[in-house]
Amino acid sequence: MAYGLNCVSMQTTALNPSDTLTLVFALALAANLLLKLWLATRQIRHVATHRDVVPPAFSSTINLTAHQRAADYTLVKTRFGLIELAWGAALTLAWTLLGGLSAFNHLLLDAMGSSLWQQLALVGVFAAVNSLLELPFSLYATFVIEARFGFNKTSAKLWLQDLVKSLALGLLIGGPLLALVLWLMAAAGHMWWSWTWGVWMGFNLLAMLIYPTWIAPLFNKFQALDDVTLTERVRALMQRCGFQAQGFYVMDGSKRSAHANAYFTGFGASKRVVFYDTLLARLTPDEVDAVLAHELGHFKHKHILKRTMSIFAISLAGFALLGWASAQVWFYTGLGVMPNLAGANDALALLLFMLALPSFTGFLGPIFAQISRKHEFEADAYAIAQTRGSDLASALLKLYEDNASTLTPDPLYVKFYYSHPPASERLGRMLATA
Repeated sequence: MAYGLNCVSMQTTALNPSDTLTLVFALALAANLLLKLWLATRQIRHVATHRDVVPPAFSSTINLTAHQRAADYTLVKTRFGLIELAWGAALTLAWTLLGGLSAFNHLLLDAMGSSLWQQLALVGVFAAVNSLLELPFSLYATFVIEARFGFNKTSAKLWLQDLVKSLALGLLIGGPLLALVLWLMAAAGHMWWSWTWGVWMGFNLLAMLIYPTWIAPLFNKFQALDDVTLTERVRALMQRCGFQAQGFYVMDGSKRSAHANAYFTGFGASKRVVFYDTLLARLTPDEVDAVLAHELGHFKHKHILKRTMSIFAISLAGFALLGWASAQVWFYTGLGVMPNLAGANDALALLLFMLALPSFTGFLGPIFAQISRKHEFEADAYAIAQTRGSDLASALLKLYEDNASTLTPDPLYVKFYYSHPPASERLGRMLATA
């Protein structure tokens, strides 16, 4: 840090800030883990209890076999999630209070000295080791769970190609961005966090602009929608809703997964409508219209803009908090790391903040989930005003069935985690509105 560390906190007192942070962090980490484990077990019990009976509202549209498949898929994923939760908490503890991050930092300091390159290497080593430790879970989820239920279409070769491309993008884009952030932290004075926040926000806006045309095509093939009739329908819907797009495209999502989706991406001149090929193969033209109208509803109600502005505001507060905490010795020692008192600790500050913050902000999850569900209801209402409600309802029923989404989630689990309303609430309100 250009302005040094506050060493007063190194003194031992009855209210030692370092010990206080250690205790508070350990309690927050444990509380978050226990809460998530409790919610997951509630979800498992609730779905298992209702597995053998289709809810009356869906008895005429969803057969028992499809209902049980969705329940089984949910149960398998949630049980696997219990292991992931425990492993994630163990990794966080190992990196922080058990000294993992501190050990790597001192090894690199001994080998490279205190420099920008040492800090870049620390972030690189952390990212590589953490990714390797989490890799088995990703592989199992893709090639065992998704394959078991018929969703995975990814070959080992394609998976490896995606991994190499992601690593290359991380180095080419993330490396220079990280170097700039670390340089600003060292050179921009006490207000470095405001400059860094500006760079981060600029990068995110640029990514939104270039992702549809430059990055996404590295992983998927995008072809112009060649169904003339459907193209005219989509264009007419866009005009009726007051929207313009750079084009209408079909993405070969089926080469990786059987899940279906559609989205409206980009902004300005780069906006485009993208349909998964799996979605077009499953829905009728009327249903495609209804799904697209739902996506347009998000733009009509400025949901994307509101979410972006919320992220900007929250990230500004986060950078300001990091700017203050990174100048305190107890921030490092309280999280299991002895900082370099004679050199920069910027990379350490970034990594520790990233590791510790989720344990203190878990309570925000239900708030954002509630806002997201409200936005989904608003987008549904907009779609019903532009198309037939029965078409949107039938499309969503197909998507719920094809994606094996359970019809009977635990209500409390929904409040904490679901960004989209469960089928019973969503379709009930939709049909009533229609």
